Amino acid sequence: MTVREALREAEGRLTRADVPGAALDAALLLEGLLGLPRLGLFARQGEALDAETLSAYRKWVSRRALREPLQYILGEAAFMGRVFVCRPGVLIPRSDSEAMCARAAGVAARGARVLDLCCGTGCLGLGLKLERPDARVTLSDISPAACALARENARRLDAEAEVVQGDFFAPVAGRVFDLILCNPPYIPVDALPGLQPEVGFEPPQALDGGADGLSFYRRLAAEAAAFLSPGGVLLAETGDGQAEDAAQLFGSPFSPPAVRPDLSGNPRFLEIRRAD
Repeated sequence: MTVREALREAEGRLTRADVPGAALDAALLLEGLLGLPRLGLFARQGEALDAETLSAYRKWVSRRALREPLQYILGEAAFMGRVFVCRPGVLIPRSDSEAMCARAAGVAARGARVLDLCCGTGCLGLGLKLERPDARVTLSDISPAACALARENARRLDAEAEVVQGDFFAPVAGRVFDLILCNPPYIPVDALPGLQPEVGFEPPQALDGGADGLSFYRRLAAEAAAFLSPGGVLLAETGDGQAEDAAQLFGSPFSPPAVRPDLSGNPRFLEIRRAD
């Protein structure tokens, strides 16, 4: 079977499974399997695939037809122009978060002590470190799998960072930071079953924000000030339609939160400064 025929077969399989962007995903899967760059298949349409490669490709296509996220199948996700290792059990990095990472690089003072809370793959903290090598970055997550993956990404990207494991601020008790980044779980628990099938493959622990989706913002509002230096900044991602409600939770000693947009212009994260 040629590359062109294999792609056509895969596209049909994914289309029947209602996978969005079936043709693109078919190409990305084969490029990933063959180790080719984007658009690397165009010059190889007439080449034949050997039996082993075709079998492996069909298995990947079958996984995608079951709506397993493309990033888990490929084992990687792009973020801030870098490639992060990505695997089941850890939240997939999303481009929606890139604006917050870029803002963090802009507001961090030279040599800033930075905490990436609920770090997942480490994309926010490591993305910042790669943009600002002078920053002193700590990554923290309750999930051992996330911490292991964050360490792996730090090594692969040659981004020096401390990784600690535990619940919320517990692993950094007694310490203060100049900048805290947080992409907490923020989906209302009753909304989880109605999300697109791909999200069902991601860890519920990284998604479930409680009854109204604001549980972790309440914890941030109550606890973050003790871990921020005077004038320190907290950047916290929010879900669709949550920004204003989340902002209302932050009173003294914080200045009124500013709501910042993502790259698509949607309200996406809060910028909150410790006023004292």
